[in-house]
Amino acid sequence: AVGRTTLRGGGAREMSAAGAKAKLGDHDFDYDYFVIGGGSGGVRSSRIAAGHGAKVALAESAFGGSKADGGFGGLGGTCVNVGCVPKKLMVYGSHYSHDVHDAKAYGWDMTEPQLNWQRFLENKNNEIARLNGIYERMLGNAGVEIIRGRATLVDGHTVEINGKKVTADKILVGVGGWPMKPDIPGGEHAITSNEAFFLQERPNRVIVVGGGYIAVEFAAIFNGYGSKVTQLYRGPLWLRGFDDDVRNHLVTEYAEAGIDVKMNANIAKIEKVDSGLKATLEDGSVMEADVILFATGRVPRTKDLGCEQAGVELAKNGAIKVDEGFQTSVPSIYAVGDVIDRIQLTPVALAEGHCLADTLFGGKPRKTDYSDVPTAVFSQPPVGTVGLTEEQARDKYGDVHIYKTSFRAMKHTLTGRQEKTLMKLIVHPETDKVLGIHMVG
Repeated sequence: AVGRTTLRGGGAREMSAAGAKAKLGDHDFDYDYFVIGGGSGGVRSSRIAAGHGAKVALAESAFGGSKADGGFGGLGGTCVNVGCVPKKLMVYGSHYSHDVHDAKAYGWDMTEPQLNWQRFLENKNNEIARLNGIYERMLGNAGVEIIRGRATLVDGHTVEINGKKVTADKILVGVGGWPMKPDIPGGEHAITSNEAFFLQERPNRVIVVGGGYIAVEFAAIFNGYGSKVTQLYRGPLWLRGFDDDVRNHLVTEYAEAGIDVKMNANIAKIEKVDSGLKATLEDGSVMEADVILFATGRVPRTKDLGCEQAGVELAKNGAIKVDEGFQTSVPSIYAVGDVIDRIQLTPVALAEGHCLADTLFGGKPRKTDYSDVPTAVFSQPPVGTVGLTEEQARDKYGDVHIYKTSFRAMKHTLTGRQEKTLMKLIVHPETDKVLGIHMVG
């Protein structure tokens, strides 16, 4: 059943019968809980809150799926639309070039594979659209009203969406982050991870700038798909924050795979030329590419959100400041996920949103535990890690026991591929407690 409800200031929107549920709280606002942003944290929190009986609405402006101009987002947020999910699909796809080569050693004769990039792109986009549909049905079944449009904060209990005002007893901001590009001459010619998912052709030459996990992942993806890849990082060693053995091991593996990794290197300017893009590095050297991808960090997406108007305090980088219960400087406004800039991982946002909904509406107050959060990097070979790095463990405990091995997988004894696996355990010398686990491969 579908009805219509009048928005304050005029106009109307469609709403399901589920959206017409009674309010949980004793107040005169339109909703108990209004969620801005349909990413991982917002979807989880809204669904759990609705399950606790709250009257909930969620605003999301992007539609996801096949069009980049849909806002590089949609239900499920960055992870589903322009992050983990499509990136993992690209990792799978890029690895087939290795698999075809390796199969010959096991007796399989195959013709040289031909890439149909457009077919892959269409299949990837269809899958993302399918997932958006699943999220939409899941929210609807939970009783969450979805409002399509960009919502901004007006005050502690009011948001504006599509030119109309809506009120709520409590507001959650879960708008996530956005990739940033350095302010250099010609920077407009470069792309970010957002656009990388919608390239209409596979580029022959790619420069990836950055040393975080997104840069490392895309360098291997394009390399696997047949592009000539150069990766530049301004520091001495990439993947800052990871164990040093993992970082060094992956550098060796990327060089073995044919990726030209240049440390202590950065682009000073970009020029568009007849043959593509010309990048001049800070040391004066020049290189050309068809695509230059900046994966140099992400920033909280709070610009023009109305935080200042509503009195929500921000950090210098634009992140929303919250306490351990995710409450902002405005008591009725909360925030979770990448926009609070704690640990930018999907499972963390899910945990934060769930804890908040249980605390506010479920009578089960609890806090998010940020200790020992496991992390995966979709590099090739992939990285998995949890716990302390060796450096962190020695700083905390002094002497520690290290158990480490590196070996070539049995599969490659026939293929001739030199790819190696690294495994490392960091153990407390007295209790034998495992303090950290790190693996590549």
